[in-house]
Amino acid sequence: MNEEVKGKKSPQLRFSGFDDEWEEKKLGNVSDRVIRKNENLESTLPLTISAQYGLVDQITFFNNQVASTTNLRNYLLVKNGEFAYNKSYSAGYPWGAVKRLDRYEKGVLSTLYIVFKPKNINSDYLLSYYDTDKWYKQVSEIAAEGARNHGLLNIAPNDFFQTTFYAPKSENEQQKIGTILSKIDSLIQAKTKKLESLKAVKKSLLQKCFPKEGEKVPEMRFAGFSGDWEEKKLGEIATKVIDKNFDLSVQEVFTNSAEFGVISQRDFFDHDIANTANIDGYYVIQNEDFVYNPRISVTAPVGPINRNNLGRKGIMSPLYTIFRTKNINTLYLEWYFKTECWHDFMYLNGDSGARFDRFSIKDIVFFEMPILFPASVAEQQKIGQFFSKYDSLISAQQKEIDKLKDIKKSLLQKMFI
Repeated sequence: MNEEVKGKKSPQLRFSGFDDEWEEKKLGNVSDRVIRKNENLESTLPLTISAQYGLVDQITFFNNQVASTTNLRNYLLVKNGEFAYNKSYSAGYPWGAVKRLDRYEKGVLSTLYIVFKPKNINSDYLLSYYDTDKWYKQVSEIAAEGARNHGLLNIAPNDFFQTTFYAPKSENEQQKIGTILSKIDSLIQAKTKKLESLKAVKKSLLQKCFPKEGEKVPEMRFAGFSGDWEEKKLGEIATKVIDKNFDLSVQEVFTNSAEFGVISQRDFFDHDIANTANIDGYYVIQNEDFVYNPRISVTAPVGPINRNNLGRKGIMSPLYTIFRTKNINTLYLEWYFKTECWHDFMYLNGDSGARFDRFSIKDIVFFEMPILFPASVAEQQKIGQFFSKYDSLISAQQKEIDKLKDIKKSLLQKMFI
């Protein structure tokens, strides 16, 4: 690949051997609008456009079928290789999304979508072009006033097909661009599939490596260990941290995220949320301390408990419950709290009533929580180390995906006009 001279009608980055200027093309001249109806119920697969996953069936995306089967005759019949424009905007997709049907031979879409079939243009090139933001400006110009109505952009099909874009004159260059970006997409999809598999295995192992309710031993355990696990109340192996930041000696504010664990507020929010005038009433949290966040979410239905493994102390809002452990391996306990073993106790003794986004439980009750753990510290360590290493595999896989996405984003910016 080589860099192009600025000012020419050509992209910043292109394949060697191509140096002519690109042509401006009107979408209506390189595609035909698809208006065929599903009158004969040729397909009963209702589709939707996911900005992230492309054209997918509604059951996969919504976990149920949104479209009524009685109305499918009035839907558009879309065939493999055809494109659809979803005029609904979402985070990261301010002007909707254009995707190609690749997963299925055919499906049906609401007439709210604009469907078209490319001609005289390489399909992979067009697919990659609509992954860029190069088409946003023209679409924003044709959107009618009051366009953003209930999440749906007011864009007439005729106007949409009047939009133009630049493309190489050479079919070979179009193909090369489409192919390299398709290969990156395939790598991202393969690594994402592997990531999902790793997460599924981790979830299964967490269920099997800790005892189920009413049992004293797990389904799976490391060789060389036997005997019932011990049970103690949280208050027997931990004490509540009540050290306040009265002298303002600590300035870094931490938060407890269900997804990222204990993290600096500045890293999580890109700025400090806490009012520095009030941090004298915040608790001082040391490295290895645990934090319970009562805010509930889909992934943390009773709120998350995470360990401070940042290697330094910080301060946290008194809305959190902080505790320091004794006579138990902290790495083991960290993973114990990533299971659902303790959720039933919370449901039975807590309340999520008054504030739907926050779980409420009294401290005196919270520290009555039963904790199961192996009598052997060596077994505790093995469990903690095993899951930490497994988590490192997941993190490494996610970093590879993020790196590929960054490469793709850079290419999309540099290989199109």
